[in-house]
Amino acid sequence: MTDKTYNTLMVQGTTSDAGKSVLVAGLCRVLSRKDIKVVPFKPQNMALNSAVTVDGGEIGRAQAVQAQACGLEPHTDMNPVLLKPNSDTGAQVIIHGHAVTEMDAVSYHGYKATAMKAVLDSHNRLQNEYQLVMVEGAGSPAEINLRENDIANMGFAEKVDCPVILVADIDRGGVFAHLVGTLELLSQSEQARVMGFVINRFRGDVSILQPGLDWLEQRTGKPVLGVLPFLKGFHLEAEDAVAGQQELDANSKTLKVVVPVVSRISNHTDFDALRLHPQVDCQFVRAGEEIPGADLIILPGSKSTRSDLRWLREQGWDKAIEKHLRYGGKVIGICGGFQMLGNTVADPDGIEGPAGSSEGLGLLDMETVLAPDKQLRREKGRLAFTPEGAQVEGYEIHAGVTQGPALSNPAVKLAKRNDGAVSIDGQILGTYLHGLFDHSEAGEALLKWAGLEQVQRVDYRARQEADINRLADAIEEHLDLDSVYEVLNLNVDVCEDA
Repeated sequence: MTDKTYNTLMVQGTTSDAGKSVLVAGLCRVLSRKDIKVVPFKPQNMALNSAVTVDGGEIGRAQAVQAQACGLEPHTDMNPVLLKPNSDTGAQVIIHGHAVTEMDAVSYHGYKATAMKAVLDSHNRLQNEYQLVMVEGAGSPAEINLRENDIANMGFAEKVDCPVILVADIDRGGVFAHLVGTLELLSQSEQARVMGFVINRFRGDVSILQPGLDWLEQRTGKPVLGVLPFLKGFHLEAEDAVAGQQELDANSKTLKVVVPVVSRISNHTDFDALRLHPQVDCQFVRAGEEIPGADLIILPGSKSTRSDLRWLREQGWDKAIEKHLRYGGKVIGICGGFQMLGNTVADPDGIEGPAGSSEGLGLLDMETVLAPDKQLRREKGRLAFTPEGAQVEGYEIHAGVTQGPALSNPAVKLAKRNDGAVSIDGQILGTYLHGLFDHSEAGEALLKWAGLEQVQRVDYRARQEADINRLADAIEEHLDLDSVYEVLNLNVDVCEDA
């Protein structure tokens, strides 16, 4: 594929979570450090973790992180189609940052031609503005039932005629079967555009793997572009999977935080800063598990608030929250979790499911009505309930409008309005603001409020940058970047001297 000049490179994976998002983010940082004007792109994303863009829309969080790796503000063209599941069979369809409809899987299959037009329009705009478009696929290109009218993987690559890197996660096991099997299930033209393989998350001495690499290259005729090491302690915001338990500093006093994982949890990246804090023991409690003793319980965002209220009660978590408060614990509700804290959540138009109204937890005197127009904002302000008024930054993504006496004691003072509520006794806090703990000043104030007397300040954003650079360093060391530059006709030496 070296006879043609390409300004688009795509990374596809043998499975979900194979390393597509990570590899694209790392390559974006490598290329931007070499003064190449690069932009991330994902044609179609299915995720409940989203970010608000500079142009007032929403995209998958993975593309927002990749934009950060490029030194760019996130924009809706970076992820033109976002699907946010609200049931096992249906999803909200977001085109160019804004919700346009709700569809089940069968209906969406017929909608793909319309979605592809949006994808190509965004790609064309990015092509015209940037030197290189770094594309992330979705899931696997070998999902036979999804290949017809595909817009997320090889269907897109064939349409725009771009080379593809295929990545697999060796930590899962079966990496050679994943790579060979995926390649075998592609058409001849699709196989031809795979320029090589990347093996992700390898532990140990790569020389032990060498016989397998030699066999793979001989078997497929494709080069192994690199074997990326397992990076212990590495953090990059997850696209959808709720992460496991973090490592704790045994020498620090810890604050115990519990997050009940509701069935349609959204934007669980709100808790990444807590999981990385050396003084916080942040546990996710899942279906069938009891809420343990804790200092702080946080109700997360939800794509289907009324449905998840019912789910929460089915788990007995409502009673556990009441007991937690009786024992003096603190509670925070974020977005959908904030709505749950009120007296009622009404959905008269069936925005998130069947029309109707649900009784809330009754912990804050307020009512929420879901409305058709989703509110998408990036905000800055100060915590209203702390003496120092700690600075906070975040974003709002919600369909609800909340009113009631509880709002007279706000949680956050924004530039033009107030947000959220704090209970009179100071035990309960609710807010629509995602990213509540990301700003170090706000994070420190909230941990003090929750009961941690001496808080070690942690700069979460600096940690994000450090890990993106650590990833880029690993890619530069272990990946055959010369082959990538050759395929893309990039004169990196010229870029480095610029």
